[in-house]
Amino acid sequence: MYNKNNIRLMPIVLGLAIATILPGCGLFSKKGSASEKLNRRGEVTGVPKRAQWQQNLPYNMVPIKAGTFWMGQSDEDIAFTQSSMNKQITISEFFMDKYEVSNNKYRQFLEAVKEGTLTTGTPTTLKEEPQFNLDELKPDTTVWSTSFSFHYGDPLMEFYFDHPAFDNYPVVGVTWDQAKKYCEWRTYHMNANDEFEFDLPSFRLPSEAEWEYAAKGGKDVAKYPWGGPYLKNKRGCLMANFKPGRGNYIDDGFAYTAPVDVFAPNGFGLHNMSGNVAEWVLDAYAATSRTATWDLNPVYDVETEPRKVVRGGSWKDIAHYLETSTRTYEYQDVAQAHIGFRTAMTFIGRSGSMDVKSSKRRRR
Repeated sequence: MYNKNNIRLMPIVLGLAIATILPGCGLFSKKGSASEKLNRRGEVTGVPKRAQWQQNLPYNMVPIKAGTFWMGQSDEDIAFTQSSMNKQITISEFFMDKYEVSNNKYRQFLEAVKEGTLTTGTPTTLKEEPQFNLDELKPDTTVWSTSFSFHYGDPLMEFYFDHPAFDNYPVVGVTWDQAKKYCEWRTYHMNANDEFEFDLPSFRLPSEAEWEYAAKGGKDVAKYPWGGPYLKNKRGCLMANFKPGRGNYIDDGFAYTAPVDVFAPNGFGLHNMSGNVAEWVLDAYAATSRTATWDLNPVYDVETEPRKVVRGGSWKDIAHYLETSTRTYEYQDVAQAHIGFRTAMTFIGRSGSMDVKSSKRRRR
């Protein structure tokens, strides 16, 4: 009985197989997909067989989901600057460095420029190779002596950038212009050395609004990246590297900067959004820029304004500058011993979904 049933079913199975396979071979129908057939009839269906796209998450970056938050002061404006008035802002998805750019990562940039090895093989991007002047990119190590009056910074001036003991410490002595050059190099380094057809969006400095949204770590109104209002946790440990009191720099465990990963991350997984080194952002500075910018992905990108916004406070600042809403600035061509940076990248997937993976993009 079993064999007879199998024999009866065989013609049906073979018929289905033939009906499925032969049309795909073009024997029983015109060649091509449905969209190609429509194109041949003069219809517009778009270019067929386009490669699928899913943006991957670069190394040591974290995804920041879109959201709406209150940008501006979350506590008393003790300096009475009136430059950080509250305004509700919407931010689209983006990626952000988990850590501040370290000495060793910036050194990789300099080594690539020095050796002329911006690519490691056949470039996979059609964009032209950027041109850099090595002498214009080196950090100014003298800032350890010149940034402060009558300060013995000679040991740091000699060792901080070059010695391997400081490889995982944040790079300082870089201007806003140099930070943007690093972003330009990192963009080309990523897109020229991968194996994929489509380029990722450019690495860049985060906008001021993106930086504050990321610093709050998912909290709508947060005085500090960890929330607040206190500077210590339940065990009495300081939550950031800053100047806790007059003449007191060491109570947080570090007299100067700290490694980029030593303090606990905020709700988005970002380390040292307050303290350690202050950070360059993309925006030009104006006390009234909040009223001039839009409430969706605002950025005050006035090229003629040489003052650029600095956020987050540093190892030499009092707690007021650690607040997520405190704004200050430095001139774009000035390097300091307390200013570094981290990079960001626009996410170009579906708004609100943040469907990203840490794996590589789809192959060609």
